[in-house]
Amino acid sequence: MSQQHGRGHIAHCLGGALAGRDTVAVSGNRRLTGAGLADGARRLAAALSNLGVRRGHVVAVVAFNSIEYIELFLAVTYIGGIIAPLNYRWSFEEASQALELVQPTVFIFDGSYSSWALRLKESNSLTSVNLYLFLGNLCSISQAANFVSVVSVEQIKRSSGGTTRAVEPVSAPNDVALICFTSGTTGRPKGVAISHTSLIIQSLAKIAIVGYGEDDIYLHTAPLCHIGGISSCLAILMAGGCHVLIPKFDAKSAFDAILEHRVTSFITVPAIMADLLSYARKQKILNHGMTVTKILNGGGGLSSELITGASHLFPNATIFSAYGMTEACSSLTFMVLTRPKIQEPKDQLGSSSEGVCVGKPAPHIEIQINRNGSNSSSSSPIGNILTRGLHTMSGYWVNNSIDTSDSVRNGWLDTGDIGWVDKTGNLWLMGRQKGRIKTGGENVYPEEVESVLSQHPGLAKAVVIGMPDSRLGEKIVACVSIRDGWNWVDARAVHKGEGREVSAQMLQDHCRTNKLSRFKVPRIYYQWSKPFPVTTTGKIRREQLKAEILASMKLHSNL
Repeated sequence: MSQQHGRGHIAHCLGGALAGRDTVAVSGNRRLTGAGLADGARRLAAALSNLGVRRGHVVAVVAFNSIEYIELFLAVTYIGGIIAPLNYRWSFEEASQALELVQPTVFIFDGSYSSWALRLKESNSLTSVNLYLFLGNLCSISQAANFVSVVSVEQIKRSSGGTTRAVEPVSAPNDVALICFTSGTTGRPKGVAISHTSLIIQSLAKIAIVGYGEDDIYLHTAPLCHIGGISSCLAILMAGGCHVLIPKFDAKSAFDAILEHRVTSFITVPAIMADLLSYARKQKILNHGMTVTKILNGGGGLSSELITGASHLFPNATIFSAYGMTEACSSLTFMVLTRPKIQEPKDQLGSSSEGVCVGKPAPHIEIQINRNGSNSSSSSPIGNILTRGLHTMSGYWVNNSIDTSDSVRNGWLDTGDIGWVDKTGNLWLMGRQKGRIKTGGENVYPEEVESVLSQHPGLAKAVVIGMPDSRLGEKIVACVSIRDGWNWVDARAVHKGEGREVSAQMLQDHCRTNKLSRFKVPRIYYQWSKPFPVTTTGKIRREQLKAEILASMKLHSNL
C-alpha cells in the first residue's frame, strides 16, 4: 500500500467535490447522492475483493450505460483491477476475440447480453473466467433458467459485509486502469492499456479547456466502452458534476433528458449531432436546448451545416471540437467551433488541400511532425503526426503484458495520421496513413471488410474506402469487380433468377451472414469495370479511387 501513496488514482475523485453533492447521478427514476456513489463503489470493491479479484486481474464488462456501470468502473480499479469494457455494437465473434486477448478473470454483463454470457459458459472456451456477474435486475435475464448460479452485482455488494473506506485505492502493475479496445489494421480488436495517470491528465485537460464544473449536468450520449465516453465521465466525476444516464443514445431520449434534467453539457460525434438536428426538425423542437452551455464533438469533424444547425438548436452553447485517438487517451487537440450568439463556423474549418484544422494541443501534450517516410517532399511541412506525454497509452495488451514495439519509439506515439502544424500552433489533419475509416465515431479498417466481401463467389476483387458524409463523418463504400459469368444487378433492374447474380443487397446480406458488425457493412456499392488504380508495387491507390468516385458522383448530380 505504501508504494501507492502520493500516486494518482481515478478513485480519488470519490473523496473530492463529488462526496458532498446531493445528486451526482440520475438514471430513470433512480437518483444517487455523492456519498451514495462513493459508498456503493467502495462496497462493491470490497465484494469483488472477497470473491478473489486481485491486483492486475482483468474484469470484462458488456453493458449499456447505467449508474451501476460507473460504480463498477470505480470499484474494479479501486482494488487494483483492470476494467475492459466491450463494445456493445460488436458481434459475439468480435467480442470473443477481445476476450481471448485479455483473458479476464470476471465477465460482467447486463440483460441485453445474457446470450453472450450463456454462449461463453456453455462452450467453456474462455477458461480464464471463474466468475460471471449480472449488472442490473436478474429478473430481466431472458435465459434465466440457464443462469441458476449467476448472481448480480447488486447482490454481492449487499452481502459484502463492509466497505474499503479505511483502505487506500491501489493500482494494477504499470499503473494500468483500463483496457480500451480499438480495431487493428486487420480489423481484429486491439487492447489499449491506459493508466490512471493518463486518465487523470485527460480529465484535467477537459476540465480546463471545456470548462466542466460542479454546476454541470452532463448527459451521457457516448457509450462507456469508448474512450471519449469514459474520459468525459471521469472529467465530470472529478469536477463534481451530475451525470444523467440513458442506456444508449437516441435523439428522443436525449431531448427528453435535456428538458427534464436541464442538461448543461454532452459530447457528440457527427452522427449524434445529425440525429439530434434531424429529430428537432421533424418534431419542430425549438427551446429544448436552452440550458446547454457546452458541447464537445469528437470522432470526426462537424460539417459547416451541422455546426450552423447546432448553434441554432443550442444557442447558449460553446461548441468545441477535439481530435484524438484511443491510444492517446482521447483528445489531443481542441478548438472552439462556435460561441453563443456567433452562428457561423470559422473560416479555417473548411477542408482544403491544406487539410482540416483540428486546433491546438492541450497544455500537457507535445505534438511533433515526422517527415521521414511520410512520402512528402523535403520542403513540405507535412508528415506523420507523433505525440508524447503522460497522456499516451502504456502500450497494447498482449499475452497479459504491455507491448509498445509497434507504436512508441523514443517516447513518441505514432498516431497513424498525417498532418502539419501552422505558425500559430494549430494542427492540420491531412488524412490517415493506412486508410482507416471513421464512421459514426467507430474505426473501420478497409482490409477487414474487403476480406469478408472477397469470400463472395461472385466477386473478383473488392476495395473499400471512406467517403465524406455529413452525418457519419465518413460512409463506407465498396467498389467491386464482378467475376466472369456473374451479372451485376442494381436496384432498378429485374433479377433474372439464374443464381449467378450479384447486387448491393446480396453483398450486404453476405457481410451480415459473415458476422460483420452492422456499422462496418458498406452502405454504397459501385461496380468497378476497369482496373483499380495501383502503385508500382501493386498497392491500391485509395485516394485516387476516392477522387474518381467523387467526380462520378458530381457528374451524375449535374445530369
